[in-house]
Amino acid sequence: MAYDAILLVSFGGPDGPEDVIPFLENVLRGRPVPRSRLLEVSEHYLAHGGISPINEQNKALIKALRSRMAESDLHIPIFWGNRNWHPTIPAAIEEMQKAGVKRFLALITSAYSSYSGCRQYRENINGALENSGSALAYDKVRVWYNHPLWIKTLVDRYQAALARVPEHRRHATTTAFTAHSIPDSMSRNCNYQKQLEETCQLVADAAGIGHWKLVYQSRSGRPQDPWLAPDICDHLTSLATEGHSDVIIHPIGFISDHMEVIFDLDTEAQSLGADLGLNVIRAETAGLHPAFLDMLVELIGERLDCSLPRRAIGASGPSHATCPKNCCLPAARPPSRPPAASA
Repeated sequence: MAYDAILLVSFGGPDGPEDVIPFLENVLRGRPVPRSRLLEVSEHYLAHGGISPINEQNKALIKALRSRMAESDLHIPIFWGNRNWHPTIPAAIEEMQKAGVKRFLALITSAYSSYSGCRQYRENINGALENSGSALAYDKVRVWYNHPLWIKTLVDRYQAALARVPEHRRHATTTAFTAHSIPDSMSRNCNYQKQLEETCQLVADAAGIGHWKLVYQSRSGRPQDPWLAPDICDHLTSLATEGHSDVIIHPIGFISDHMEVIFDLDTEAQSLGADLGLNVIRAETAGLHPAFLDMLVELIGERLDCSLPRRAIGASGPSHATCPKNCCLPAARPPSRPPAASA
């Protein structure tokens, strides 16, 4: 298939203090989340200058991806559109129209399948195309939770974190793989949890991790609504009770060190670990790891040339290239989305 452009699709985040409240209002529009929760989360951003690191990280990713694509003789322009802040998806659609693009490939910054991590982005793109009256066509890059280069990236990040544990204690170090929690009702409509569990097992097998658990972070919504658990902080408390001394937190559910990683893991989890007497070490996210960049180029290449192999390891095989109509349906009742998800 021929494409005129790549569209990097992300969540977005504020660029300064004056953007924080409008950004969070965009995120929470139509969600039954109290104003007090919005103001609480706004303090997370304001404590870091009101700037989400996701924006600079996306810029760096686009720059690195352009370079990597050029090395593979792929000369396709990359555009960028966010769900909740500038540059927005509608603005990116308009920019591509002006550039004469006819068909683009959407690269959504999520390795796993869920409503909020995949289908909702497709709805955002479809809505922007419909509202603009654009005749642009598009496909999307498949989710890559079990791609060998994704697993290599995560293994490398784990090993770098393990090297920070005193050598004589490494054999007893436990690992907490973290991902964004979602409502149980949303989880039942997708393969999110299953894919995360497979990623964890593949990383554990490749890295020789004997003691690990998949846990979740960034839960929001009403207390009476069940979400995927256990929470990372509850898990740390359990580890301390069991007598563990060292834990690696590996945020496999995220591709970059955005605000949720910084606040939930580097602030809250670290603080709790110190109180509990746990040595908490947080592994880096994928970021600009060379294997991660190579994987993205490979995933783009396989959409350009259907004769290329679609690589995957583990039991499930490569994910579908075209999402079925019933794929990743939303929860029966709109959940209270975490106000800083992927930002």
